[in-house]
Amino acid sequence: MALILRLMTAIAVIMLSWFIRVAYETICFYWLSPRRIKKIMEKQGVRGPKPRPLIGNILDMSSLVSSSTSEDMPTISHDIVARLLPHYLLWSKEYGKRYVYWNGFEPRMCLTDPDMIKELLTKYNPLSGKSWLQQQGSKNFIGNGLLMANGDAWFHQRHIVSPAFMSDKLKSYAGYVVDCTKTMLQSLENTVGSGQNEVEMGEMMTNLTADIISRIEFGSNFEKGRKIFHLLNLLQKRCAQASKHLCLPGSRFFPSQYNKVIKALKTEVEELLMEIIESRKACVELGRSDSYGKDLLGILMDELQNKKRDGFNLNLQLIMDEIKTFFFAGHETTALLLTWTTMLLASNPEWQEKLRDEVAQVCNGATPTIDHLPKLRMLSMIINESLRLYPPATLLPRMVFEDIKLGDLLVPKGLSIWIPVLAIHHDKELWGEDANEFNPDRFASKSFISSRFLPFGGGPRNCIGQSFALMEAKIILAMLVSQFRFKISSSYRHSPVVVLTIKPKHGVQVCLEPLHTS
Repeated sequence: MALILRLMTAIAVIMLSWFIRVAYETICFYWLSPRRIKKIMEKQGVRGPKPRPLIGNILDMSSLVSSSTSEDMPTISHDIVARLLPHYLLWSKEYGKRYVYWNGFEPRMCLTDPDMIKELLTKYNPLSGKSWLQQQGSKNFIGNGLLMANGDAWFHQRHIVSPAFMSDKLKSYAGYVVDCTKTMLQSLENTVGSGQNEVEMGEMMTNLTADIISRIEFGSNFEKGRKIFHLLNLLQKRCAQASKHLCLPGSRFFPSQYNKVIKALKTEVEELLMEIIESRKACVELGRSDSYGKDLLGILMDELQNKKRDGFNLNLQLIMDEIKTFFFAGHETTALLLTWTTMLLASNPEWQEKLRDEVAQVCNGATPTIDHLPKLRMLSMIINESLRLYPPATLLPRMVFEDIKLGDLLVPKGLSIWIPVLAIHHDKELWGEDANEFNPDRFASKSFISSRFLPFGGGPRNCIGQSFALMEAKIILAMLVSQFRFKISSSYRHSPVVVLTIKPKHGVQVCLEPLHTS
């Protein structure tokens, strides 16, 4: 009996110690650390809007954005910062271009200085990354894949995935891009041939890039990949709603209808992924194949055979997270780049004609290849201008994991730094008085390459799929302008909105005219 009492006492002491530690860490995370950060920044003159208890400035931002995007824009204007980042304009005017605001319990500093941004993304890359709130917000969508990884985990994941984006792989991917684009163009030709010349290009580009990334990620299993991507689209829209609400520890386990739908979609996606994975494992084990495939999934599964790489564990869950990550990064953003560029070319016919002439001269009537792309300089300029005006992501976030000296500021551990990419891309001090106008000539020289142009991030943590995305976009656009002349439809309503990325609320409607060449 005495032994049982001593055992129960020991357990009680352990439980009490655990509870005290958890309580202390929670208080530090949600109260002491944020207040410490606030005081340090205020001493340096960096202030911001007063946060509300528990929710910070979430409701303020949500209200401002809801009001600014409630109606369509009266004309096709690229002056969209006030529409998509109204809180930035309001707070930067009152507190200066670097200020602190609050997302729930998390303090965030807005930073627009190009030199400080460059220093953060390069020098301090090892000491910064994604915050707990960001990771929780995307946990059900892309999990712990490369986009959300930090430190050594990020380094090892980048090393594992990088072979999928080497130059030899890009050449093989170009074939998929051409084949899928030919299918889309034939569909457009059939549509116009049936007497319907107005097409919604947003949906077309979304379906096209989904088809391409399905083949690249899954090879012969691309049909099942399409179904996975449809479910991921639904999951993305659901998870995007989370950014408008306060994220508390364990909140994803609450038995709410929202969480139930999220869990069901996530489970269905991962069950489909596991079917493909198990099928490939069976083929290798039965001797029907000597590898898991040359696609992205095959590369990751080959890496799984060496379960430990320098102490890093790669498991099936992480493989699925990487696949989901590259769906989002490789499909969503490229589709939007193509959609916005089509809108810009459709509403600027003189640039469309210049591009068509360049493609004809470089490709000489042949299908564009990866070897043609470096010679399509005007196409590169147009794509860069599209990325400047309509960058897929409006913000680039980094949390600081150690105290650092950034420019003239002491940035304390735990402070999230949010870089308003859209605002920087439209800043007249950086780009000139025509910053809100479509002018690809500004990219005629390479002097623009700096921390003021951030569509793919910057530093060592820049987008690993940047070369693939640009290759894909160039081939598709070159093939499109070679076969069709297009103008913006009278039914098009200019209404950019943010749902994780910048999207056209009503799509992009254009009128197509086939080019008949002998």
